[in-house]
Amino acid sequence: MKLEIPNSIDDHISAFPPETQHLLQQVRDTIKAVAPEATETISYGIPTFQFHGNLVHFAGYAHHIGFYPGASSIREFTKDLSGYKTSKGTIQFPLDKPIPFDLVRRITEFRLAENLEKAKEK
Repeated sequence: MKLEIPNSIDDHISAFPPETQHLLQQVRDTIKAVAPEATETISYGIPTFQFHGNLVHFAGYAHHIGFYPGASSIREFTKDLSGYKTSKGTIQFPLDKPIPFDLVRRITEFRLAENLEKAKEK
C-alpha cells in the first residue's frame, strides 16, 4: 500500500481499513494521555508528537504499526521488546497480535522524561 504524505494525523489514520484505524487511534490516544502538551504534526511523512523536540512517531502499514521512539528507547526497553521486530530506533507491532499499549505508554513516558531533561540542560 503506497500512501501519499498526509496533511494531518487524521488523514494518515483515515487511509487505513477500520480495524487498523482503531488501533492507530488507540496508539495516538495512549501517547496523548502521557504527553497532553505535545504538539501533533507530520514529520518525515508520518504522525509525530513533538515536545521539546521530537517525542515519538508512529505510522500504519499493511501488516504492522511502526512506532519510532528513537535509539535510546530501544536500548532502555530491550527486554520488553524481545518479541518484536526492532531496529536502531524502530519497533514493529504486527497487526495480527495485540498492540502492547502499556509498553507504548511506558516508552512515551521515558521519552518525555528524556526530552524534559534535555530542555533543562539548555
